[in-house]
Amino acid sequence: MNKKLPKGAYGGVSGKDYVPYITDKSKTGGNLTVLIIGLLLASVFAASTAYSGMKAGLTVAAGIPGAIIGSAFVSIFAKKKGILAKNLIQGMSSGGESVASGLIFVLPSVILIGSQISFIEGIAVGVGGVFFGIGIASLVHNYLIIEEHGKLFYPESMAISETLVASDSGGDSIKYMGIGFGIGGIITVLTSSFLNLANNVISFVGNKTYKWKFDMEVNPLLLGIGFIVGLEVSLTMFAGSILSSFGIAPLIAYFTDMARDGVMVWNNPSMPINEMTISAVSSSYVKYIGAGMMLCGGIIGAVKLIPTIIASIKETTKARATATKGDGSSTEMLILLGGIVVGFIAAFIISGNFTMALIGAVLSLLLSLLFVIVAGRLTGTIGTSNLPVSGMTIASLVIVTLVFVIMGWTSQADNKSLLLFGSFIVVAIAMAGGYSQSQKVTYVIGGNKNEMQRYFTLASVVGVVVVVGTIILLSDQLKITGDNPPFALPQANLMSTLTSGIMSGDLPWVMILVGVFMAVVLYFLNLPIMTIAIGFYLPIATTSIILVGALIRVLVEKTSKSSSEKEVKVANGISLSSGLVAGGSILGLIGIIFQIAGWAGGNSPTGFMASNGAAIGLLVILVVLATLPIMKSKVKKHD
Repeated sequence: MNKKLPKGAYGGVSGKDYVPYITDKSKTGGNLTVLIIGLLLASVFAASTAYSGMKAGLTVAAGIPGAIIGSAFVSIFAKKKGILAKNLIQGMSSGGESVASGLIFVLPSVILIGSQISFIEGIAVGVGGVFFGIGIASLVHNYLIIEEHGKLFYPESMAISETLVASDSGGDSIKYMGIGFGIGGIITVLTSSFLNLANNVISFVGNKTYKWKFDMEVNPLLLGIGFIVGLEVSLTMFAGSILSSFGIAPLIAYFTDMARDGVMVWNNPSMPINEMTISAVSSSYVKYIGAGMMLCGGIIGAVKLIPTIIASIKETTKARATATKGDGSSTEMLILLGGIVVGFIAAFIISGNFTMALIGAVLSLLLSLLFVIVAGRLTGTIGTSNLPVSGMTIASLVIVTLVFVIMGWTSQADNKSLLLFGSFIVVAIAMAGGYSQSQKVTYVIGGNKNEMQRYFTLASVVGVVVVVGTIILLSDQLKITGDNPPFALPQANLMSTLTSGIMSGDLPWVMILVGVFMAVVLYFLNLPIMTIAIGFYLPIATTSIILVGALIRVLVEKTSKSSSEKEVKVANGISLSSGLVAGGSILGLIGIIFQIAGWAGGNSPTGFMASNGAAIGLLVILVVLATLPIMKSKVKKHD
């Protein structure tokens, strides 16, 4: 039997009159077994998202893979709890992933400016952001989830709901995730710190009058991200890299060759301008153009949100005035109060003086309040994967930075405090999106909203611990620069460049302004500024392999004989790609842990295995292994 969501799930009925998939209100999904499974998956997705997000500049929502894996575990360990348990587990997975999606945008910036993060500092801002984001999102739950049912579509929530219902009828999703995990894990072990037997970077360099460089990192997790995000996003990012690597960088290199002897690079007094390699040109000049593009894109995005902000605040005020009492409101207020209290405690932990703590805390709470409401509403329109978190964070950080400069707080220690305040804000924004999405699934399926709130909050707190620990563990790796750094960190690099430059006044403003005006042109052309800017900033080694993943998806779609076959193959491909991301990131992270412990990393590829030929062969193997299982997918007939 092919089970389906109720007809009213997508609208057509009043939110108050909607009858969910599970109608028995006495049923719950939680028990100790479900809690343990959920916390384990929250930890896995938090670590995986932190690793892959810092590497690729993109994150993958955990709701669907969490639902798939949770379904498998529930069928083994908690079968009687059924779909309600699966829902709790997907929500907890989203909690861990949402924390990572927020923290990795700003917290690594502290390391990039040359400071250190203490575990207590990271936990304080992370937990404070979690409580405050969930608390504010809970206050507008009835309005966003129930009153706006059918008006706010929550696309990713509905996809997760469909996945959960499909799991009641069985499915191949877990099989394809396992295949992807195996492929990603094996290739990562062969090419990373574990064994390091083969080169995985294809590289070509042109050093004549027209200087250029093209790289492609043969990385399964990046290929999986490309399949998941699709051709439009991947191609747009790659276009940014093409502009950077084959347009702007060669142009600047052409003029640097004409520089007279004795003229040095602005940020490296030991390097003559006329001796710069194409890589040096990119790191000293081109990346600041990309920073200007992202800055302008973020500000434009924030300005475009003003009507949404005004509407959200008006509707929220009206909704709270007519809200019914009870239904867990005391818990909501307790969580919100916890966020405010922890926010002030965090402010005093990270600040150098009372005045900074007070001003920083108030600014952080006000900006978080503003953008959390917006994030909750936007999730209902575009989903969490497309939330403009970067734009809202950039706008917030610019405001806080200007206040700090006015107050005379411009030292490196002050900059560290500023970035930690920014970490609180970005976590609150990210949590609002993930929480609203999970609660919409709970409403559609028929779960208990208060139960989801408790489980989601606990998973998010565990996620904070995991992500902060991961960032501290990888701190030495995050500092590495060069042609192909282990972690690109586009957003964190932007935040550190922006705040440090404004505070010190030592920014290459010409490059920044060039990027700003390039972003303005993109805006006039109605092109996605932030996506192009991230591609401009990321190494082309990253965006090129992401594009390969997207092209595999195009191949799968074009070779499908019917719409139903295409739907099945793409769904299986997304499951396999989620496995690639999980296998590549988890095994990559474990490899670095082994390297730090001295248990791996002593070998380097030699001979043919260190050449471009080995990397190209590895690419062919990866593409074939990833494509064949998807192409062989078959549509199952249901009675």
